[in-house]
Amino acid sequence: MNAVRWRQFTVEVLAVAIPAGAVLAAPDPFGYPVVSGLIAALLLPLRRRWPRIAVLLCLPALAGGLGWPASIVALFALGRAQPQARSLAWWVVLAAAVAVAPVLIFQSLPVGAIVLTLAYVLLAAGAPVALGALVSLRQKLAESLRRLEAATAAELEAKAETARADERARIAREIHDAVGHHVTLIAVESAALAATTADSEAKETASRLRGLAKQALDEMRATLGLGSTCRTGLDTIPELIGQARAAGVDVELSSELSDPDVPPAVERAAYRVVQEALTNASKHAPGAVIKVDLASRAGALHIVVTNGAPQGEPVDVGSGGSGLAGLSERVRMAGGQLDAKPSEDGGFQLTAVLPKQR
Repeated sequence: MNAVRWRQFTVEVLAVAIPAGAVLAAPDPFGYPVVSGLIAALLLPLRRRWPRIAVLLCLPALAGGLGWPASIVALFALGRAQPQARSLAWWVVLAAAVAVAPVLIFQSLPVGAIVLTLAYVLLAAGAPVALGALVSLRQKLAESLRRLEAATAAELEAKAETARADERARIAREIHDAVGHHVTLIAVESAALAATTADSEAKETASRLRGLAKQALDEMRATLGLGSTCRTGLDTIPELIGQARAAGVDVELSSELSDPDVPPAVERAAYRVVQEALTNASKHAPGAVIKVDLASRAGALHIVVTNGAPQGEPVDVGSGGSGLAGLSERVRMAGGQLDAKPSEDGGFQLTAVLPKQR
């Protein structure tokens, strides 16, 4: 028996035993008052489901004079049930009338004594009802307060989320306006250079720069949720490597994807792994051969990007963003793991394992 059930059982035993003990303390154990009082006490468990019936069953004991212990418990339960105030008043009057009627019938009392008796009986019947109603009201107020606190917390969270969304929208506008402006100028100037130069190599480089600028704008719009035709998946990794080769980076691609059908989030994470690895290798190991291996094994996508020792001075292009820390978080959010470490030949190796099902 758990703690709650044991507590309920103990309350029931006490609710019956205390009134029954009070009745048995009477001098005549076999008279009508004692018998009716015991019956009323033993029937008190009915008050939990039918408090009105429990009060009615106590009325014969009230008329006998020993029904007050059980009646107090039943009237308290009636108040806890919280019917209308008018209904409670009628029940109090009924119990008081049944209790006082035998006294008024069989005893001759002066007016003052009658008034005091009526006041006492009304108080004795009304007090447990009022107490039960107050306990019930307190519980309802406490529950209302809990709901109010929960609603207030939800409202505060909603306001905080709205504020975060507004801040994200503001940052997105700033990025789009500032970065988009400069990248657009790069694209325009590259197009102008390609149109005006007579050097075929310079023309090709300018055209490539213009294409990269347009792709950067497209990816930025996609990231900011502004609409884009940019695709970042497994099938675009060869195109990404082709762009790196066109820029003079020595990249080798090996793909053994038997089943390339993976969730979009995993595809995007795989694309960003290769993209970040190519960026880091190009900056920190210029002239080194970069190898990109894609494989599907044991229900997971394995990506290994290695590069040899640098053949020249690292390229200083300023801060590159969140780097490996941000990439590790992206892979983790896709359900995978990322491992980055130096290789034995002085180069670097990046390994990502991404689940094919999310």
